Amino acid sequence: MPGAHAPAAAAAAGDGFAEAVCRGLLIALAALAVVVPPATPPRPEAGGAPALAAIDAADFGSEPASPDARMVADWVARTRDHMNAAFVIVDKKFARVHVFDANARLRASSRVLLGAAIGDDTVPGIGSRPIPEVRPEERTTPAGRFVAERGHNARGEDVVWVDYGAAVSMHRVLTTEPRERRLERLATPTIEDKRISWGCINVPVAFFDRYIQPIFAQRKAIVYVLPEIKPVEQVFGLQQVAALSP
Repeated sequence: MPGAHAPAAAAAAGDGFAEAVCRGLLIALAALAVVVPPATPPRPEAGGAPALAAIDAADFGSEPASPDARMVADWVARTRDHMNAAFVIVDKKFARVHVFDANARLRASSRVLLGAAIGDDTVPGIGSRPIPEVRPEERTTPAGRFVAERGHNARGEDVVWVDYGAAVSMHRVLTTEPRERRLERLATPTIEDKRISWGCINVPVAFFDRYIQPIFAQRKAIVYVLPEIKPVEQVFGLQQVAALSP
């Protein structure tokens, strides 16, 4: 989010409407995440660390996923581009986030909220601009491969910085501006409802705490944000990788 890494809307602590919305939708949001039971872990090597077997494709289990998400996840699995750590794929076209373990097995998926504007790039210098100066068409969630890490925003809340320079983070869904109805938007199946943020990726609270936060607790990890305008092959260099493969 723009504005020296400040949240998109001014805090409205104690707002009665926001609290009512939160209470009314918590049960509905609990059903949003699709959790895939973990597979049997690989047997440890002699040194005690689990062995990472060769992987030909990512394992989505029974979770439906877009062709682009499968393409990128398979590429990550084959090339070990994720640095042998858990990783995250954000599918902007379908407004979903997929969390994988180090062996490219899906742990869970959920709906997310994204930047209000369609686009795959950020405006240079937008991360330091005040929010009122950011035009509607500039409120994009950038696509690409990001080495993300845990940090804090201007309000002291823990977030995952996806693109620190552009002030784009992944964080728990904001409810400080009741008119935006962010919890209600998360609960609907309509993709258009998910375009509301200033560029940040809003995740259901329980999903963030259980699946996102632990990945970044001790180290950096990769977040792959899929494009919605550019070809996915162009963004991640997949054509070049395919050309070099035997």
